Amino acid sequence: MVVASVSSGLLMFDAVIIIILIIWLGSAGLNRWRRKKYATMLDQEAFQKGSHRAQVLDVRSKEDFDKGHILGARSMPLAYMKQQMGDLRADLPIYLYDQGMTLSTQAAVWLAKQGYKQLYILDGGYSKWTGKTKKSKY
Repeated sequence: MVVASVSSGLLMFDAVIIIILIIWLGSAGLNRWRRKKYATMLDQEAFQKGSHRAQVLDVRSKEDFDKGHILGARSMPLAYMKQQMGDLRADLPIYLYDQGMTLSTQAAVWLAKQGYKQLYILDGGYSKWTGKTKKSKY
C-alpha cells in the first residue's frame, strides 16, 4: 500500500515536471518567433556601430538603469512606454535592450503594433554587454 502511494506520487511529480518543461519550451519558442517577426537581432558590434544613428532604449526598470546602462541609452521602462511614446521618432531606428531579451521582445511587439518599423534588439541583452557603460550619479 505504501509502495503504491509513493509510486503514484512520483508519477504525479514527473507529470508536473513534464508539463512545466512543455510550457517553458513553448514560451521560449513563442518569444523567439515574436522577435523574428517584429524586430531584427543585432550582435554587440552591429548594435554599437548603429547606435549612433538610432534611439537606444533601455526598457529595464529605472533602478536597473541607474545601476548601469549602455552609454548613450535612455531609460524607457516597458511599464511606462505608452506614456513616453510621444518622445520617439518614427523616422529613426529604435534599438532596444533589457537584461536578457524578454522585455525588449515585448517592447518590439508593442511598438510594431503602434506603427514603428525599424526595431532592433540587442542579442543577449545587457547581461552580455561588454561595451561602454555608464552609471547614474544618484
